[in-house]
Amino acid sequence: MGGKRAAKNKQPPAAADGAAVVCLPADCRLAVQMALKEQLQQVLQHGDIVIDAQALERVDTAALQLLVLLRRELEHNGGALAWRGTNEVLHEAAALLGLEQSLNLPTATSA
Repeated sequence: MGGKRAAKNKQPPAAADGAAVVCLPADCRLAVQMALKEQLQQVLQHGDIVIDAQALERVDTAALQLLVLLRRELEHNGGALAWRGTNEVLHEAAALLGLEQSLNLPTATSA
């Protein structure tokens, strides 16, 4: 169980510009929402966050709603949300729900 303690004390990875980086899991559906929410809350104070979606293979409405809330909270506090490694899975799910603008996703061709 020492691994869990070590993970809690571990600083989130940072992008070159100092923004915290959050890597989405391959399966980003309801079963992982609590862990993802905790991770996002831990990095919220960094101001700027980069979401790395390279590994994303499955995503549901709950995960996208959580990311929309994160973006709104960041903007309210003067921070920004950026994306790295967006893929077709993310773009299709966001488009289906009409959340591409709310998530500030880069265009699919530049992702």
